[in-house]
Amino acid sequence: MEIKSKLCRLYKWEYFWLCIIVIATLTMHLCMITNPSELILDEQHYVKDARNIIENHESLRMEHPPLGKLFVVAGIKAFGDNPWGWRVFPILFGMATIVLFYFLCRRLNMSPTASSIATFLLAIENLTFLMGSVAMLDVYCLTFMMGAFLLYVCRRYINSGIAIGLSALAKLNGALAGPTVFIHWLFTRQWRSRWFALTVLFAVLTFVELMILFDFSITQSFTGFLNPFQRIKDMLSLSGSLTFATVDHPSAMPPWEWLYTYKPMAFWYMPHYTAAISFSIWALTIPTFAYMVFRAVKRDEAGLFGAAWFTATYLLWIPATIITDRVSYIYYFYPAVGAICLGLGMALSQLIDLFKRRTSGKLKWTALSVVIFVLVVHFISFLILSPLIPVDFAKLVGISTGS
Repeated sequence: MEIKSKLCRLYKWEYFWLCIIVIATLTMHLCMITNPSELILDEQHYVKDARNIIENHESLRMEHPPLGKLFVVAGIKAFGDNPWGWRVFPILFGMATIVLFYFLCRRLNMSPTASSIATFLLAIENLTFLMGSVAMLDVYCLTFMMGAFLLYVCRRYINSGIAIGLSALAKLNGALAGPTVFIHWLFTRQWRSRWFALTVLFAVLTFVELMILFDFSITQSFTGFLNPFQRIKDMLSLSGSLTFATVDHPSAMPPWEWLYTYKPMAFWYMPHYTAAISFSIWALTIPTFAYMVFRAVKRDEAGLFGAAWFTATYLLWIPATIITDRVSYIYYFYPAVGAICLGLGMALSQLIDLFKRRTSGKLKWTALSVVIFVLVVHFISFLILSPLIPVDFAKLVGISTGS
């Protein structure tokens, strides 16, 4: 009886499902960390750049800020120039992102059920799982972005600004955390503090000042890095030179096509790595965004934050691409996935509440059926797309892909 009581208390513990999700996801990552043993995806760029930094104190990827590259260097120095050295840090940062996301949901007054569902959806979303498996810069960027969001909703404005600066230092896309919190601050009805200005100030200061320090740690010299504003200008210039007119890549797609053309970036590796949004998330993105806007109008802070998050990390890409013609790929949607998981977690939780409230009737069982259907389709999408099972997704469904 005592053991049964302890197990019952453990099951009722708020963080029980979070721990299960993290342990299961971490186990899956570690089981495949050395498979394949060669460089995959853009690891070919960033690991080679890290090797050059270690050997020659010089970066070959000057279009990116230094922090993300330094994490790749740190992994190699800590665990060796092998799959463990390349991928341990991305896995750990990916796990941190999941934990931060759960606490963000709870801080936005989402119920434990809604928060757990949203976290489950994020943890086994293919694009999220993929980017947390490989030595690329995006996972570091998203982890700091998630930390910035959590600190912001906790009204830790200075620390939030620092986290936004670190997110942008990992990859320039991390700067989109700034518009996210600004949109939320602008439209929130609960606590629009003027201290929010400190978030903007410390984001800029952190980015500029730490960039000098991190660049110095790469080059072991201040030569060429005395003017951080010139460095920023150079990064933007190099990044902006990659346009649809100058880049010939079969998987290049403007952002407005990401949600109406399901064209995964499939690769020749086995296990089969596929850069694609899980079909369940892709199919429900537009209705989920509409639902979050509806909840925002109803003065729901989670709905407002999710809508602001999606607007800043996805919708802003559309005018930016029209103006600059900057080339883009489906995995650029990665920072926006969490916003959809947040909204979808809210919606499915409401259906569960409806099921519990109703004693009988078709509506009761329809609500439960929808929840089960979405979760099952999401899980199946993960199994098909993720590298856990060596399935060639392109051949399976006959979709034309780029590689």
